[in-house]
Amino acid sequence: MKMTPPPHDPADCRAVSEVLSRVGDKWTMQVVVALRDRPRRFNDLKRQVGDISQQMLTRTLKALERDGMVERTVCATTPPQVEYALSDLGRSLAEPVRQMAQWARMHLPIIHGNRQRYDAKH
Repeated sequence: MKMTPPPHDPADCRAVSEVLSRVGDKWTMQVVVALRDRPRRFNDLKRQVGDISQQMLTRTLKALERDGMVERTVCATTPPQVEYALSDLGRSLAEPVRQMAQWARMHLPIIHGNRQRYDAKH
């Protein structure tokens, strides 16, 4: 189902900024990428994301679950296992995140060169 954005309303700017802040967050983007292909358990997700602390991963997952982008499933095993997966909403974010990462990788040399020139001037 293709959604049509509502007409522009300046009062929505704060709400949009809040959402963009969440989805543009470094850890959110990495968690979405890690969950893009399949559900993962917490420690597997932590390994995939890399330098994230346990506390920050927990916070990020809770925020994504609260926003409806991640689903948390407790498996009835002993001990209980928890699995995280992207919801439909989270999957709809995965492709734009992948495109942003691809854009960043493609333009990284240019950005680094620009930074060096700027720093040399200032």
